[in-house]
Amino acid sequence: MNARTTIPELKLYTPTNVMEPKWQRIVLLVVLGYEAAGALLGSIFLIAAPDGRLMDMPVELMHGVFHDFLIPGFILFGLGILNTIAFATVVIKAPSDWLMSCLALGGLLIWFIVEIIILQELHWLHLMWGLPVLIGSVMIIPLIILRHPTAKIRKALLVCGILSSLWYIGINIFVPLMYDGYNALSLTVSELSAIKAPTRILWTLLVLPYSLLFMLFGWGVLYTSIDNRSLRITGVLIIFFSIFNFYWPPMHRREVIALGGGTLTDTLHIAWAMTTLLLMVLIMGFGAAPLEKRFRFYTMLSWVVFIAFGILSWLQSPGIEKNQPTPLIGVWERINIAAFMLWVMVLAMILLGRNKRANPPSGRERLRI
Repeated sequence: MNARTTIPELKLYTPTNVMEPKWQRIVLLVVLGYEAAGALLGSIFLIAAPDGRLMDMPVELMHGVFHDFLIPGFILFGLGILNTIAFATVVIKAPSDWLMSCLALGGLLIWFIVEIIILQELHWLHLMWGLPVLIGSVMIIPLIILRHPTAKIRKALLVCGILSSLWYIGINIFVPLMYDGYNALSLTVSELSAIKAPTRILWTLLVLPYSLLFMLFGWGVLYTSIDNRSLRITGVLIIFFSIFNFYWPPMHRREVIALGGGTLTDTLHIAWAMTTLLLMVLIMGFGAAPLEKRFRFYTMLSWVVFIAFGILSWLQSPGIEKNQPTPLIGVWERINIAAFMLWVMVLAMILLGRNKRANPPSGRERLRI
């Protein structure tokens, strides 16, 4: 073994050693049952009173997309039935449990996205009913791995790490273009989703695929090796990071904060940011620990970037509360974000390479190669 190779060949999951998901299945059942009951009950109210009076929702909320709630009510009823069927398949452990769960929760996810677009606002009810859908989506992955424990599934999950970073970088370029007067050099990423910001809904919707893709990557890391504790911890941390970032308490626009309009949500936003930063550092530490010396050194350099540009951002942050100029705070913050995104892509490529070496192609596959 040479000096650069410090980790043994990965012992991968196979059809004979994939563990039966237990607590994940329980969480998924709770989510499916909760969403099924809510969808069925809500749809009955909407169908019984299409004018929305039973749910205290005026038709004007839909901005003319529908004349009343009858059609949305029938759609919601269908989603309730679909979630009930998915619940039953998970209970009896049917081979199609993962597929039905994907269809049920995927349907609800589309429902919430379309609803937010139609209503043109975010409501606390979206958090109440939407967050469980996202958590349930996280719990479907073990079922997919259980039914299809193949190298292709692992590869697909690991590729999601690269896609997640590229997606986040992409929306960070696109969304600011939709905010007239926004300057990416002097304004933070959080101000794209600030309360009353013109890009709040757009950013909130577009950032969801990032969390979902990064969560899939977490499962890929978790299932890459069954005998490497650091990698398993890394996978768990990534999954927790993704769930934690499904929802961010929004900040107010800096001019509102400067006039004393800040509330608890602004304080929580800062707490979320600090926790997210800590999770990034932990993910990088545990992810680098079992890998080559060069990657560990690269990780330490990334930590230096975090510290240096984190300090630069912190020094200018009081300007946000006072609505004063914060030149280059957007640059410092985005350098930190880019450092983590790049690190994730490098980790994904390393694990993809090890995954390929741990699964040598068959004779027929070698001919195709």
